[in-house]
Parts: sequence; C-alpha cells; structure tokens
Amino acid sequence: MTNTASPAPIDRLLAIMRQLRNPDGGCEWDLAQSFATIAPYTIEEAYEVADAIVGGDPAAICDELGDLLLQVVFHAQIAADDGLFDFDDVANAISDKMERRHPHIFGGAATGDVRRQWEAIKADERSENGPQGALAGIALSLPALLRAQKLQGRAARVGFDWPDSNGPRDKIAEELAEVAEAKDPAARHEEIGDLLFAVVNYARKLGVDAESALRDANRKFARRFAAMEDRAGGTLTGLSLDAQEAHWQAVKASEAR
Repeated sequence: MTNTASPAPIDRLLAIMRQLRNPDGGCEWDLAQSFATIAPYTIEEAYEVADAIVGGDPAAICDELGDLLLQVVFHAQIAADDGLFDFDDVANAISDKMERRHPHIFGGAATGDVRRQWEAIKADERSENGPQGALAGIALSLPALLRAQKLQGRAARVGFDWPDSNGPRDKIAEELAEVAEAKDPAARHEEIGDLLFAVVNYARKLGVDAESALRDANRKFARRFAAMEDRAGGTLTGLSLDAQEAHWQAVKASEAR
C-alpha cells in the first residue's frame, strides 16, 4: 500500500530549497547565491519579524518567521552543496548549545542565578572557541547602537563602568563640546561617534535599550510626518518652515489628546 502521508512541513521546505539549488532544473538566482550575498536578506528578515511583533498581527508574525526560517534553510543548503554542513547539523548544534546552557533544566544542576550561570557558560565557550577578552564574540555586523550597548555591558561586567548615571550624562556634555570644537569633517565624524556612544551609555545606565528606543523614535517621527502631510493636503513641499512647524505642533497636540 502506497504511503500518501504528506511530508513534515520542515521536510517539505528543505526539499523545496534542494530543488531550487539543484543545478539540474533549479532556479538560476538561487544557484548564484552565497553566504555573503544572502546575509543582507537574513538581517532584513530578522528586522521584519521585529516589525511584525510590534504590529501585533499574529498572521504577519507567522509569515515573517517563515521568511526568516527560509534564510536558515537557504544558508544550510549552500553549506550542504559545498560539503560543509547541513540543516541537521545546524539543528543539532543549537540543540546541544541550549542543553549545555541550561544545566539546571537538562543537566541536573542546582537552580541558582540562572543569568549569571548562562553568562559563565558562554564565557567558557568563547574561551574554547576563540579570543578570550571580555569583548570577544560581539558581532561586528550588529546595528551600531546595539553593538555599543553590548560592548558597554560586557565592560561593565568586569568593573569598567560608571557608578551611576551622572558620569555618562556629564560625558554627553563633554562630547557635545568636542563636536563643536572639531575642525574638519574627519574630526566631526569621530566626535559624533563618541557622542552617540556616550548617549548609548547613558541610556544603558538608565535601564533603557538604546536600539529599541531609537527604533520607536523612528516610528513616531514617521507617523507624525505622515500626519503632517495629510494635514497639508498630501505634501509639505512649498510650505514655509513656520507653516510646517505649525502642522508638527498640531499633530503632537492631537496625539496628546
């Protein structure tokens, strides 16, 4: 008797990707891709998942998670085609890691400070797999604000930190002055970077996630700007700055109500 049962969803997806990457009848675009060319799409899809979560639409979250999963499958198939590893290796590696990092759940260890335990295990993993400095392993490709926050957090764990938020706040004033004193574009570039780093540090000391805060500020600005355009009949082009400011203040006032 023929087994007509449908394949498991993940097996169906893996089969689709194998066919897309098959030199005999596959997709020309998919065949031309590499880890490097796909990486920007992977980052983009992760952000689209985050946007869908903010939107609160379960169907959109499901759809975007599917797009992100496709990126994992795509990378794994590229690796399989090159004889490096395959999707099962990826799944087994993360399963091993999660069990290793949760000894209080899977290893019979006593439950204690779970976060401290997690960080200690990660530190041991870093020491085994590469550079051993306190800042090792923080991805260069992270968004700049997020990476700054992680760098500062790691430094703080070994004691390199302000005792309170006053230090970072004063550092912002210092960096602002240095921006004003910068004599050329290269110096302004460097000083603006230092200023942004100081702002991230201040946010961290206040318990604010700088990346999330700026993302929310971007959304707020885009929402208010669109409302300004609506009030102005579809475009701000040709309006004086005073007229544009009046629309901006009206939009803010309407939100406050």
